[in-house]
Order: sequence, then structure tokens, then C-alpha cells
Amino acid sequence: MEVQVNESNFGKEVQESKGLTLVDFWAPWCGPCRILGPMIAEIAQEEKDVKVAKVNVDENPSLAAMFGIRGIPTVILFKDGKPVEQIVGLRAKQDFLSLINKYREPQA
Repeated sequence: MEVQVNESNFGKEVQESKGLTLVDFWAPWCGPCRILGPMIAEIAQEEKDVKVAKVNVDENPSLAAMFGIRGIPTVILFKDGKPVEQIVGLRAKQDFLSLINKYREPQA
């Protein structure tokens, strides 16, 4: 499930979240963002243990500034509320899955 986050709920939805949270910083006018959107939605459906959040940078410029977003799409992976890695630009779905798997807790 994708969660729309903004400046008022970012702390609760991302920074206070346990485990992995994938945050897509995007804008509606951005062509590559529109291509990436369905891939992010698939990841949200398939990876049940990963929270997926979307931030519209036009509506939330202070969040974009807080994380130094200079180009979109930018996807930042958070672990236990802290940013651990980011991918800038349009990439293959597998790149995002590999990033998630790199930080996923090993199964006992």
C-alpha cells in the first residue's frame, strides 16, 4: 500500500516508522516520475514488509529541501526512520528491489 505523505504527517509515517520505508519524491509534471509511479505501486503491492510513501515535491518543498532533493524522481530508503540510501532518476524496478533486499533483516 502506498501512503501519501506531506509535511504534517512525514514524521509519523516515515521518521517514526520501524523497518523499511521507501519514499518516492516526485511531481505530476515530471515524465520520468510518471513512468516510475507504476513500478513503485507494484513494489508496494509485492513487498508487504516495506512501507511505501510518496511525496509530491511541488506541494511539500520543505521536505524536498530537508533531504537535498535536486532532481526527481528521487527515491530514498529509510530504515527505522533514518535515510540509508537514495536513488536519483528513473531506474529499473530490480534496482529498487536490490536496494530493499540489501537492508532487509535476514529471515530467521
